[in-house]
Amino acid sequence: MSSPAIDHPLSVPAQAPAAGVLDRIRAAEPGYQAFLMLRIAFTIAPIAFGADKFANVLVHWPKYLAPWINHIVPGTAQQAMYAVGVIEIVAGIVVALKPRYGAWLVAAWLGGIVVNLLTYSGFYDIALRDFGLMLGALTLARLAMAYDPPLTFRRR
Repeated sequence: MSSPAIDHPLSVPAQAPAAGVLDRIRAAEPGYQAFLMLRIAFTIAPIAFGADKFANVLVHWPKYLAPWINHIVPGTAQQAMYAVGVIEIVAGIVVALKPRYGAWLVAAWLGGIVVNLLTYSGFYDIALRDFGLMLGALTLARLAMAYDPPLTFRRR
């Protein structure tokens, strides 16, 4: 005897036909809409901020690197920001392609940024903001468990 299905706003029925993105948006499915908004945000923001690490248009990024980290990474703080930029761009691309995994990458990265900022006096407000962003990335990761299927590999 099978158990009755639980009617939950974030539950995804196992036998439900795959609906298209526009169909799900039009159906006012709040869980999917939240997933989509977070996916877009955590695709665009890391790519944009990562690219800016090379141009320093928004801000002079090396000033946010805690001195203790600057002493352990090879090269200058700006060269470290180039590496940071590449990692952020890759993280944004992974979120775009596979948010189930990319969201965890972005959350971990933001956690590292928070640690960096908390160990460098004067940037606690930015650390708090990035902590909030980390919570958003973790929320995307949880929503992706429902809306982004895991990778499957075929056996030959």
